[in-house]
Amino acid sequence: MKKILPVFLSLLFLFSSGFLFAQKFKQTDQEKFFHIGAKAGININKIKGQSYKSGFNYNYLLGGFMQFNFGRFGLQPEVNLVQSSSEFSKDANNVYNDLFFNGSQKEARLNYIKVPLLLTINVGESKHVKLQLGPQFSGLFKQTVDSLKARKNIFKTSDFSMLGGVWFQLPLINLGARYEIGLSNVNDIDNKEKWKSQAFTIFAGITF
Repeated sequence: MKKILPVFLSLLFLFSSGFLFAQKFKQTDQEKFFHIGAKAGININKIKGQSYKSGFNYNYLLGGFMQFNFGRFGLQPEVNLVQSSSEFSKDANNVYNDLFFNGSQKEARLNYIKVPLLLTINVGESKHVKLQLGPQFSGLFKQTVDSLKARKNIFKTSDFSMLGGVWFQLPLINLGARYEIGLSNVNDIDNKEKWKSQAFTIFAGITF
């Protein structure tokens, strides 16, 4: 609960300030067909599964995007570099007795290239507030897991997820927040447990 409260307050501030700015500029700016830009932000993630602690972890994301606007609707493909992390609970040894050493440090750090393809929908009269929804493919290019007995990969190198969120397109600046739910089992050890990703992202960037 202590970790969720700052996230909630940040989202509330982001939504309110972004909406006010978007309303201010909606009469003065014309939406272009094509935009390109970059963004950076916070990835608030966890892996759901019996072997993991329930809390969220804070990491980063960096990315670039293209935006194609067709009136009220549009498409937005992206390429993002995203770091995720998770922490195994003590229960992990009950399921995978030979996986870890006896040490208390059982953390995983995962570096992904994530490629979402999002449908954008303008909200109301303003062309600066957009709902976004779509699929995302993730490729895991580096995984580091502490306290493993053997040097091996325990996470699958690909993941498929769905995204939903809101995007504020202001002059030059973009702001946004999304929820990500993983649909794939990323456990690459066996089928004893299903591990699925979950994340909130908050970001800001520039648009050209």
